[in-house]
Amino acid sequence: MMFAEVAIKVPLFRTFDYRIEDNIDIKVGSRVKVPFGNRKLLAIVIAIKHDSAIPKNKLKSVFEVLDDTPILSQQHLKFLRFCAQYYSHPLGETVFTALPGALRDGDHPDKATVATFALTEAGKQLPTLRAKKQMALLTQLNESGESSLTELKALGFSKQQINALLEKALICEQIKHDTQWQTQVISLSQKPRLNEEQATACSAINQQNGYRCFLLEGVTGSGKTEVYLQSLERIIESGKQALILVPEIGLTPQTVNRFRRRFAGLPIDLWHSNLTDNERLHTWRRAEQGSSALVIGTRSSIFLPFKNLGMIIVDEEHDNSFKQQEGLRYHARDLAVYRCASSQIPLILGTATPALETLQKAMSGKYQLLTLSQRAQTTTDNQFLLVDMKGQKEQAGIAPNTLQHIEATLKRAKQVMIFLNRRGYAPTLLCHECGWLSQCLHCSASTTYHKAMNRLVCHHCGEQTFIPPQCPDCGSTQIMPTGMGTEQLESFFTERFPDTPLSRIDRDTTRRKGALEDALDEINQGGARILIGTQMLAKGHHFADVSLVVILDVDSGLYSSDFRATEHMAQLITQVAGRAGRSGEAGKVLLQTHFPEHPLLQDLVNNGYQDFARFALKEREEVQLPPFGHLAILRAQATNAKLVFDFLSDLIPATPFSGIQLLGPIPAPMERLAGKYRYQLHIQASQRVVLHNYISQLMQYISEHKLANRVRWSIDIDPMDTY
Repeated sequence: MMFAEVAIKVPLFRTFDYRIEDNIDIKVGSRVKVPFGNRKLLAIVIAIKHDSAIPKNKLKSVFEVLDDTPILSQQHLKFLRFCAQYYSHPLGETVFTALPGALRDGDHPDKATVATFALTEAGKQLPTLRAKKQMALLTQLNESGESSLTELKALGFSKQQINALLEKALICEQIKHDTQWQTQVISLSQKPRLNEEQATACSAINQQNGYRCFLLEGVTGSGKTEVYLQSLERIIESGKQALILVPEIGLTPQTVNRFRRRFAGLPIDLWHSNLTDNERLHTWRRAEQGSSALVIGTRSSIFLPFKNLGMIIVDEEHDNSFKQQEGLRYHARDLAVYRCASSQIPLILGTATPALETLQKAMSGKYQLLTLSQRAQTTTDNQFLLVDMKGQKEQAGIAPNTLQHIEATLKRAKQVMIFLNRRGYAPTLLCHECGWLSQCLHCSASTTYHKAMNRLVCHHCGEQTFIPPQCPDCGSTQIMPTGMGTEQLESFFTERFPDTPLSRIDRDTTRRKGALEDALDEINQGGARILIGTQMLAKGHHFADVSLVVILDVDSGLYSSDFRATEHMAQLITQVAGRAGRSGEAGKVLLQTHFPEHPLLQDLVNNGYQDFARFALKEREEVQLPPFGHLAILRAQATNAKLVFDFLSDLIPATPFSGIQLLGPIPAPMERLAGKYRYQLHIQASQRVVLHNYISQLMQYISEHKLANRVRWSIDIDPMDTY
């Protein structure tokens, strides 16, 4: 008798054995249905065995086989086993996280077909149309070659506009066929000539045959994407596939257009959360069968089962969005390192502001550092100015000196970007009589005043309340907004410069599909002169006319309980500052701060991020924080604070574990969120193997703990924040 060891999507750190009846053929990596309690659940076969530790008469039989051929290879299952083990997550939940929703629901792998839209011969002539949106749609398809309905909707095009062009026979609908692409039919478009640094980087990458991780550290505007494109040529010409990881969904349309222009005729697919289940399954299957040459995707695309993967590129490798913050708390960049090493293929990590962990590995020789120090658009660096806010008579948080710079820039017909990473009108409401603050009833946080909505909104749990007509504590009517947000800045600049077009970009103004793309188009076409936004404006966008960047509230990153706060602050400042000076002349960057003498700010402004990062690494080494130490956080929450505290307290051993330091239980920086009290146990070790050995024993202890089912707990390996 044979037995199938299966992984089921349940929160248990174990697998399950089932009998295989004589008339059933089951392969490792296939989906099966098995009886589980009084239910029949989907499972993945991870091993076929001749024996089982469970008595045969107590084992149930496999109920149904869904796949004739495995949907997961042995190599991919090994990768998923590593993920589960490294991140201390149940194998069943890990495996099912890696599958598209349609396969989790039991659908056939080949059930999905995806229609795309492309120009007809008449459409390729780009006739002039009176309808601007229809004309823009023709231009988009001329650039991309073909796009799915989801892609076009994400870019702000409606079904009505698509139907109008279909009726005019300017575009046609076609079904993607999953056939092997031929390298000889790929036509490379005209490519720019590389400068010396770019050519050196491409040469180093192209000479690598096995595994090597390259850190491409290039200042903003130095042409990292061009290095990606030319490095991919050798991979594509050899018939291999490539994965390009990008941090934001919003960046994928413009990124994919650039790749499609360069590799005309090459099958390029997208992977992100806005795709339908059918589209995700289609991309998953095309990658598995080798029909897709390039996949551009967000973090979960690291789990795609490529048939012949030849390279992975992680763009903006420092970005926090590569870290999953719930469920399987993986980091896509770190999994890319493991996947490339196990497959013996090259990996490129590109960024202007490398994470300190990545930089340390490059400095120690584990990664090869490739530097791009020349900006493609200008040979002159941007000028940084620190604006001392002490004693200033500010208006909406803007210093008089800052306003003079803004006025001078606008008179030169240049664009000004004002960056504030806080949406809404004001962070809170304050009673002038008694000091009452508008607090969320469910969280340890203030509610944000949104003037346009006339609501108080908690940005953590989403709770909305009306503005109170008078103070709930003392009855005073002198309730006023305190602090500033992007909505308040928009109101101030609209009043101050009534004849100057303005654009505000944050989550509130870009909720509608295509709103972000419409706003970016308006900016790039010279419409808006004043740009106000959050970090949505910070990454990857090319604004040729932006000459002045103003960064408000720099101080929030200088004094924080999170040891990574200064690193994130420096990265954000550098990324935002990189939006200026992209048209040939040097830009100007103003940083408003109450602490202009702060050594980290001085280092960043005078010596750049590279010097700042190396100084910050020395600080980390002194206190043995990552990357010189290894960290995990055990988080627990419940509606009863004492229950959570008792649970975590009981996990602290009576005798210290050699090589392990424990901090806690301590309240989370936001102790109460959505009505639940949250506490943490910080686990630190000088060696990674010691940390994982300790956590392995801890997981075993928790599985038998009497309070484990009464609190919601999770383990976060290599946490990116301590929220």
